[in-house]
Amino acid sequence: MNIQSLILGQFRNYENERFILDPAVNLICGENGQGKTNLLEAAAACSTMRLFRTSQKKEGLRFGSEHAFIQADFTAKGRENTLELRFSRLKAMEIYKNGVRQKRQADVQGLLKTVLFCPEDLALIRAGAGARRRFLDTALCQLRPYYARYLEEYNRLHEHKTRILRDSEEKPSLLSMWEDFSLRMAHIGAQIIRYRAYYCNKLLAHAAAVYADIAPQEKLSGVYRTVSAVTDPFAPARQIEQELIDHVMRHKPAELAARSCLSGPHKDDLEILLDGRSAASFGSQGQVRTCTLSLKLAERELFFDEDGEYPVLLLDDVLSELDRRRQDFVLNRIADGQVLITCCEDGISEKLRTGAVFCIQNGKII
Repeated sequence: MNIQSLILGQFRNYENERFILDPAVNLICGENGQGKTNLLEAAAACSTMRLFRTSQKKEGLRFGSEHAFIQADFTAKGRENTLELRFSRLKAMEIYKNGVRQKRQADVQGLLKTVLFCPEDLALIRAGAGARRRFLDTALCQLRPYYARYLEEYNRLHEHKTRILRDSEEKPSLLSMWEDFSLRMAHIGAQIIRYRAYYCNKLLAHAAAVYADIAPQEKLSGVYRTVSAVTDPFAPARQIEQELIDHVMRHKPAELAARSCLSGPHKDDLEILLDGRSAASFGSQGQVRTCTLSLKLAERELFFDEDGEYPVLLLDDVLSELDRRRQDFVLNRIADGQVLITCCEDGISEKLRTGAVFCIQNGKII
């Protein structure tokens, strides 16, 4: 799987640039603030259908522009595809696959698969549970199209139910819909929990093996934590659904008092352990960073197991945040597949067998 070309029009600080990418390593160099991360954000968006630095897609427009686009020509599973994302200040994002407009983001999400690793990810272990849910969801939405649809519906239900609870004091009649929303969230939530449980099981097995390569004296493991009433996240969806229903019905008075949704997979977490102890609470900075490295490289391996080809790996200046030993560890494990890597340090480029080099200045290739 690789991106052959990437065209950015009025996107971020790019006016109109075309990148012809090498199927191996592509080094994106330049000073800070010139547009290196913008290029990786565009590549990731063609996979996840979102911008990883903002929830507002209109923020991807170049200053003063009303429209923007990203076009990627890529091969996946032996087929050539063209994907175009069109942004507008006033309209929702439009998606075109091979010239045909797509009705749902989930229909093209993960057609091109990417794994993004940026400096912010190094805080993943100690970040809030929401960051780890996003980490899981980003991968699962690419691997499992049905998961993306379930997640989209669940988030929509959660938003509506939260609004019902929030506004119920002024409009008590809204509470008549509480049960309908709760039942539907339990139905969709059961599917989400099963997907996450199976994915976490595989992810942790791969991550433990990766961690052992760099720190063989320690053992990485983890626990997927979901609603306490769910006795077995691997159980049939119908059983999980009933447990979620029983739980939310018992907690109805608490939800009404709190005016928020207290029960469901929107509270899930993935706790990482080192030798059986919480890495977030007891791990050193080096151990925490090695845990994150292991999870990201394990994610890449899972994509390979699924498709028989590596996803496009996007490394956003992450090597400069690592010590030399961890830099070498990462570089030794990314020999296969396409890589887009940004950096400011000359020393990094000397370690890479670079296929193509792009020097970026103020949104232009120089």
